[in-house]
Amino acid sequence: MKENYVTQRLLLSRLGLSDTDFIFELLNSPEWIKFIGDRGITSREAAEDYIKRITNDPACNFWVVKIKHPETPIGIITFIKRDYLDNYDIGFAFLNKYSKKGYAQEASAAFLMDQIKIAGQSDILAITTKANSSSIQLLEKLGMQFSKELERENNLLQVYSLTVDKFLLNELTRQFFDIFTNANQRQPDWESIYNICLPEAIIIRKSRVTSDIYNLNSFIEPRKTMLSDGTLTEFEERETFAETKIIGNIAQRHSKYQKEGYFKGVYFKDKGNKFFQFIRTDDCWKISAVIWEDE
Repeated sequence: MKENYVTQRLLLSRLGLSDTDFIFELLNSPEWIKFIGDRGITSREAAEDYIKRITNDPACNFWVVKIKHPETPIGIITFIKRDYLDNYDIGFAFLNKYSKKGYAQEASAAFLMDQIKIAGQSDILAITTKANSSSIQLLEKLGMQFSKELERENNLLQVYSLTVDKFLLNELTRQFFDIFTNANQRQPDWESIYNICLPEAIIIRKSRVTSDIYNLNSFIEPRKTMLSDGTLTEFEERETFAETKIIGNIAQRHSKYQKEGYFKGVYFKDKGNKFFQFIRTDDCWKISAVIWEDE
């Protein structure tokens, strides 16, 4: 496991005593106390002791998640080997004011991708409770599926397990949507489309009267212009529903999406449907085709 991870918006670094003030705030937040439990951290000294216990326990791995600009701690990612589970479980906890911004998914996905591709570890678990609907939604977005219920210290826990192919397809889809985002001062990552798609991939825009068919270059070039010359600003497109079917080395995904931004200074908000087709190559999954239609 790495000491540090870097994503487009975030920095993940190993927990240390320099994080004492943040840990004191996080462990006393209402969400932590409600869903994880009161750890009795009532002073800065108690927070320091908590950090020392965690960092001295080889079964516990904590990373503090920080926004890059400005560098601000917002949550943690954990990877723990518990005596009542067969394998390590991933966990996450974020301050409420940073929720619903995709930070937890971005940080968790970066860590899981490293474990799958570098460490070769796929038997990863997660635990939550039925009441923690936000946690369950995130686990499902990460490609984890409900496995079983487990009673522990008078609490009924929901155990989830990682489905590697589903996680990888979720990540491909998320990366595709993220390519075109320029909201919140983000810069579109144009080169990533060539990494996640087959060179021969086709992309089709369907309307009631026309079908516009693109290869990767003809699809990207006009969007590069619009997203860089001020025509399309504060643009973001995100998936709101997904259903994926995997058969052997091929897969298909139906996505509902929502997009919004400013076109020539005028705000707009639309939604629609996309179908993705994927194929497993020698070393990874790739997008072979995308077709979409705005509602």
